[in-house]
Amino acid sequence: MMKKSLLTLLTCISICYASAQVQKEYINPGPGYTHVVAVNTGNTRTIYVSGQIGEGADLEAQLRSSFANLKKQLADAGASWKDVVKMTTYIVKYSESDLDTFRRIRGEILGDKEMPANTLVGVYSLYKDEFLVELEAVAVIEVK
Repeated sequence: MMKKSLLTLLTCISICYASAQVQKEYINPGPGYTHVVAVNTGNTRTIYVSGQIGEGADLEAQLRSSFANLKKQLADAGASWKDVVKMTTYIVKYSESDLDTFRRIRGEILGDKEMPANTLVGVYSLYKDEFLVELEAVAVIEVK
């Protein structure tokens, strides 16, 4: 009886392990990086979106453009804003007045309920002088 129970337990563990194996999908590769890496484990898909920059003459325009680029990358991985659990925002030469601009635009796009965790980091520069903001995100969705 003990051998049969042990065999059943080992079978269950191996089935559970097989169903929980990690699968990675690289979406929209760029030169030297990938815009999105989706990691599937069981019925959970975690989506990591690389920093998205935007175009425009000022912070507001670049924020709107960055959010649009981020939305596209999320959609390409099967996610939307409601699936985002964490964002990191990098603003060049950050000053406190930038926070109001950031929050206003983010609120227009994401609303003000069930907001993702967010870290805002002031940085000296990004990879090109004309870029003022970069947004990255992590989203989680259920895979059926």
